[in-house]
Amino acid sequence: MAIRFHEVTKKYGDDKALDRVTMEFQPGKIYGLLGANGSGKSTTLKLITGLVYPNSGKVTVLGKEVSRKTCQEVAYLTELDMFYESFTVGKMVDFYDSQFPDFDSAKAAHLLKDMKLDPKKKIRQLSKGNRGRVKLVLTLARDTPIILLDEPFSGLDAMVRDSIVKSLLTYIDLSKQLVIIATHEIDEIESIMDEVLAIHNGEIIGHEQVEDLRAEYGYSVLEWFKSIMQERGE
Repeated sequence: MAIRFHEVTKKYGDDKALDRVTMEFQPGKIYGLLGANGSGKSTTLKLITGLVYPNSGKVTVLGKEVSRKTCQEVAYLTELDMFYESFTVGKMVDFYDSQFPDFDSAKAAHLLKDMKLDPKKKIRQLSKGNRGRVKLVLTLARDTPIILLDEPFSGLDAMVRDSIVKSLLTYIDLSKQLVIIATHEIDEIESIMDEVLAIHNGEIIGHEQVEDLRAEYGYSVLEWFKSIMQERGE
C-alpha cells in the first residue's frame, strides 16, 4: 500500500479538518478526491507530504510514517502560486532542478514545449492559465512515486483544463506512479480516474471504482457525488 491513513484526525484550533479518517491508496492508479472548498481535501494532501501532522492517528507513505523527508517521495502541486515573480519560466525550471535530485530537466523541456510556454517569459507576465501550466510542468517533471495535485484547474478556462488532463495522461507513468487529484471540478477528470473518494466536513462519505459506477449503477462520477451529497441533505 503506497499511502495509508489510520483513524486520522487533524484540527486547526477547535475546528476538525479531518475526523478519524481511514483510507488507503494503491500504486498505479489515478484517484479523484472530491469535495467542496473546506471539505478537507487540501489538508489530506498536506498530511501526505508531511507539511502538517495529524493530531491523532497515523499517516504512512511507502511504509514509513510521514515526516519532513516524505517530500522527497512526493511531487505536490499546491493550489497556491509558489513562484519567484522576477524569475523567467526557464529560471524557475532551473531552480527546481537545483532543489530536487529527481527533477528531470529534459522532461521539463518537453512539457514546456507541449504547454506552449516561453522559457524566456517572466513569471509576473504570465496569465493565470499559463501560471497553472508552469506549476504542472514543475510538478510532473519530478520522478517521484507519488504525485499530488490540489485543484489543478482552479480558475482556468475549459481549453486549458482539457490540455492539462491530456498532459497528465502523457507524462504520468502508472507502472510506478500514483496520482491523487483533489478537485471540485469533477467533469474534467472523470475520463482519467480509476477510483473516487468523496470527502465532506472532514469525513470520507464515499469510495468507489469509477468503472463500477458506470457498469453497475449507470452513474457518472458527478451524478454519484451529487447523490451522496443529497443523501446528507447538502
